Amino acid sequence: MYAIIMGGGRVGLSLASLLIEDGYDVTLIESNEELSNNASVELDALVICGSGTDTKTLEEANIEDADFFVATTGNDETNLLSCILVKDYGVPKIIARVSNTDHEEAFIKVGIDNVISPERTAAGYLEKIITRPNVADLTTFGQGDAEILDMIITNKKVIGKSIYEVSPTEDYIIIATYKEGKLNIPQQNDVLTKGEKISILVKRNALKKTEKKFE
Repeated sequence: MYAIIMGGGRVGLSLASLLIEDGYDVTLIESNEELSNNASVELDALVICGSGTDTKTLEEANIEDADFFVATTGNDETNLLSCILVKDYGVPKIIARVSNTDHEEAFIKVGIDNVISPERTAAGYLEKIITRPNVADLTTFGQGDAEILDMIITNKKVIGKSIYEVSPTEDYIIIATYKEGKLNIPQQNDVLTKGEKISILVKRNALKKTEKKFE
């Protein structure tokens, strides 16, 4: 799979590194010469010093062969323009970073449905850490209708019970348990112990109820 990333800042550089680790072919486009040079040193990828809003630069990156195009600069107008240009090349998946959430509608109107706000995501994650202090970790699943919670069992009402007795229900299902740090697929006769970490797939509208059951 081939991905083109526009923007060699923190977000773009981190994304490029992760995709390369996952085995993707990556080209990074960065207009700032210093950032471009830094990216060339850090990444095992083609780095082009140029503008993602320039069709010549996009074609130099072989945009017609790309499976993904991701605009990650901190400038919403630049990201929007590049995405509009890329649409003409038939790239299957176009993703844009938006810094000002008021601009999301503009991206959606031109057909860019994959709009991500790292700032809002970070704020939402912090809110969850504050409001759900006993949840070890939380991941949004699917279209946001469900979440995967990593929880530490502290509720005496479930300690000593088997998986069969507490899961699944119409609201959640325990999808993993951890023994001595190792992930295990839960079996019906597995017994829950105090302080044990478990992963639960839970419907969004049942989050608080599920948390109380195991806290």
